[in-house]
Amino acid sequence: MEESKTLLEVKDLKVSFFTPAGEVKAVNGISYTLGYNEVMGIVGESGSGKSVEAYSIIGLLQSPGRVTGGSIRFEGEDVLQFSEEQMRRFRGDRVSMIFQNPMTCLNPVYTIGNQLVEALMCHDKGYTKEQARDRAIEMLELVGINNAEKRIDQYPHEFSGGMRQRAMIAMALICEPKLLIADEPTTALDVTIQAQILELMKDLQKKKNTSIIFITHNLGVVAEICDRVSVMYAGHIVEQGKVEDIFYRPQHPYTKGLLASTPRLDEEGRERLIPIEGTPIDLLNPPKGCNFGPRCKDCMKICLREKPPFVETGEGHLSACWLHMKQAAGKGAEA
Repeated sequence: MEESKTLLEVKDLKVSFFTPAGEVKAVNGISYTLGYNEVMGIVGESGSGKSVEAYSIIGLLQSPGRVTGGSIRFEGEDVLQFSEEQMRRFRGDRVSMIFQNPMTCLNPVYTIGNQLVEALMCHDKGYTKEQARDRAIEMLELVGINNAEKRIDQYPHEFSGGMRQRAMIAMALICEPKLLIADEPTTALDVTIQAQILELMKDLQKKKNTSIIFITHNLGVVAEICDRVSVMYAGHIVEQGKVEDIFYRPQHPYTKGLLASTPRLDEEGRERLIPIEGTPIDLLNPPKGCNFGPRCKDCMKICLREKPPFVETGEGHLSACWLHMKQAAGKGAEA
């Protein structure tokens, strides 16, 4: 029997927040697969549902948020059916997360070493305290923190922003999980440190063969580290494909808009950035048809009436837009 190449399968996932004003459909039917040793980027503007989807996988969704439909399968097991104890073992041991702001995620009253040792001993009871400390020092050295034997006894406030993020990466990887979810891990850092953290993550991914879901709104980061990309808008995935397809052959109007509004170093002269017109939709009252329709310059009547289907525009390249159906019909008429 051939071994499955799929580590994670998300199918028709729906997540809603039940507020006094009504139901907010933060994630509304997204599907994708992630292979072993693969890096997938999830991009989109703030409020598109990127982080909510990630918290659903790792079981950290806060009330009043709730998964209302779909499935999340990790190595064939349905994560949504896990008990609290199973989820606690799953989290950290098989999947870990790096959060956006390391200062709010590290406990200020415990040393970095204490927190690394605790993360390891919670999941692997076979370690003594001395062995766990040695392993923590090894991890700090692996993520590029110099003089780790001294640094391990320091507190988070004694680390710079970049070093705190390195410590968070060490903590996430200390149990050698199969999946690492990185939720905008470079956003709070300056550009030079961002580049160092990305280089570190690429290096660790090759050494440890860890799959990564990289959540960001920075397209430059995606080009640097990802194999495949899912573009999200208002709770939906609107385009999926290899990183080359998304950057050089974008199909969905929203993806094209994101790329057009990103500064490029290879442009001659000073080209003006083209913003995406309009404002994000109200998720309490989403449009009946395509969520991007009200902001799309190519919007047609059908876009306002019906949700567009996913269309394969190339090998493994999918886009949800009625324009593809119109173009296909035009080619059929020509033939």
